[in-house]
Amino acid sequence: MQRYEVNALRNTAQTRRKLLAGESVQNGFVEFTLNERGKIRHIKSIHISERVVQKCLCDRVLTPLLSHPLIYDNGASVKGKGVHFALRRLIYHLTQFYRTNGSNDGYALIIDFSKFFDTIDHETLFRLVDHEVSDLRVRELFRRFVSVFGEGVSLGLGSQVSQIAAIFYPNRLDHSIKERLRIRYYGRYLDDIYLIHPEKTYLQNCLHEIERICTSLKIKLNAKKTRIVRLSRGIDFLKGKYTLLPSGRVLRRPGKASTVRMKRKIRKFAGLIDCGNMSVNDARTAYQAWRGSYKRCFNAYHRVKYMDELYNKILVFTHTEHKEATR
Repeated sequence: MQRYEVNALRNTAQTRRKLLAGESVQNGFVEFTLNERGKIRHIKSIHISERVVQKCLCDRVLTPLLSHPLIYDNGASVKGKGVHFALRRLIYHLTQFYRTNGSNDGYALIIDFSKFFDTIDHETLFRLVDHEVSDLRVRELFRRFVSVFGEGVSLGLGSQVSQIAAIFYPNRLDHSIKERLRIRYYGRYLDDIYLIHPEKTYLQNCLHEIERICTSLKIKLNAKKTRIVRLSRGIDFLKGKYTLLPSGRVLRRPGKASTVRMKRKIRKFAGLIDCGNMSVNDARTAYQAWRGSYKRCFNAYHRVKYMDELYNKILVFTHTEHKEATR
């Protein structure tokens, strides 16, 4: 990126000439594998010269056009929205359900797509995008960026074009749920979906319709994570569990996986500090970021208190004793 910026004017002019001439601006991928929360993800990262073109294409053309038909409760990677927006909408939907029905006697249909990015069909995606984008040059450039990820299927992680395409792809499903099935309390964050309704049988009928639409879009549902649950038992959504209590209050509890990861990190930070590869301030900043997100998003007083004690025991006290011993 630094080498590109040193000759930014020349590189930009060269890219512009290629685009006007209809030549390819792609330079292959930098490929690597990440282990994110126990899930192996293969990343195909594009080069900086191509990233500049994709950012311009997405920010100036694709995002304004493709985000316009999205429903309001689609909260992923849209300006002014995000994870916290999606969580606020879920809490709002649970609260409104209680006010309308007078109790927490209801159900939620939880849906998760199986290998969402890997199963997106290119031809279906191109047909949907062509309906919203009229410029032939933009269509062709979009097709080039998408086609390199596979033979007719899949989108690669690490591309801005893939992100906006994945957000837009199930838009037909969103409108069908809101407008045809008349689900008032509905939200989607990329491939995580919830539907809230008083009747379990109606949600079962909705699931059949959703499966039909997903089949037409060539999307597969994750059978293990797709289920109907009582609101009183809690909705698993975006690494948290949200339970509607009989009083109408929404109890927000974090998942255990995040706490386990932070425990491991604290112990790892202690080893890095002892070796001189990490400063105490960096470890404190990392922990406070995790702690702040927990306190802001969840009702987790006791868990945060326990983690504070663990942090003080391992990092603060241990590090102080280590410094005194080295003196």
